[in-house]
Amino acid sequence: MKKLLVSAAICAAALGFTATTSMAQNIAVIAGSVEDAFMDKIKKGVDDATHMVEANGGTVQYLRTQNYENFGPDLVTLINQAVAQGVDGIAIPVWVPDAQIPALQAAAAQGIKIMQYNSGLPVKAEIGAINYFGSDEYAAGFGGGKYLAEKGAKHILCHIQVPGAINLEERCRGVTDGAAAAGAKVTVLNTPPNLDGDVTGTAEALKAEFIGDSSIDAMVSCADFGAAAGANAVEQTGANIMVSAFDFSPASLERISAGTQTMAIDQQPYLQGFLSTSMLFANLKFGTEISTDPVLTGPAIIDASNVDAVKAGAALGAR
Repeated sequence: MKKLLVSAAICAAALGFTATTSMAQNIAVIAGSVEDAFMDKIKKGVDDATHMVEANGGTVQYLRTQNYENFGPDLVTLINQAVAQGVDGIAIPVWVPDAQIPALQAAAAQGIKIMQYNSGLPVKAEIGAINYFGSDEYAAGFGGGKYLAEKGAKHILCHIQVPGAINLEERCRGVTDGAAAAGAKVTVLNTPPNLDGDVTGTAEALKAEFIGDSSIDAMVSCADFGAAAGANAVEQTGANIMVSAFDFSPASLERISAGTQTMAIDQQPYLQGFLSTSMLFANLKFGTEISTDPVLTGPAIIDASNVDAVKAGAALGAR
């Protein structure tokens, strides 16, 4: 009887330990530059999902790089920081595969689960991510390039603000193929990463392109601020160029309403932050998975035909 009681106590202790550790699932969500307003939309989704995580005994850390000038190494530093802090899962975009994949594989080898969002769908299998929440960047670019060509563009400038970022390269590759399918051509412009978010500096770079090649009749930037820069460059040069961009802000929605921006390509970053955070935690805590893989949050074209409907969600910080 004594042995039986001791055995029962040991089993109870073991069960108690398991229950306690299962209550404390801690995750890190890694994102881009603190200077990048797009990441604030993702953070809104992460913040809302964090309420659910904390209600179930978990924690969420939201980690961002300072800028994009040393992007790959900075992302690896954040991955290693999360691992050192003993997280159970990491939600992360893969922007710089050569740098990130080895670090994420090392994290996974330690039992840390990886959830992917926003970027890097083509390399998802290499890191063994549970799922991907985001847009198919190539498909988004293809749709955007085709749209502009069907609107009459013959020569589209595709602007990349962080050279080497796989998601941005995929966007412009898609733009190139989509435009070609509708009879247009594309030139890719890479601006230095120190100009990321710099509307004035980027406008100067775009002006030089517009003045240097009068055949350019449309532009699409891989970042919302690039549309503001493009609109400024068009106004300053007097060029007849359709302005568009991936992602959007209240200002770009107003430009679309006013007719100074043709369209924006939406990927719903709020959903990327919300779903990657909540579904990673649910997998760790409850063992749940979504059968759809990947889960695509975009692309969708916003233009004059639907801009008013989008403004309502944008006013709440969720679009």
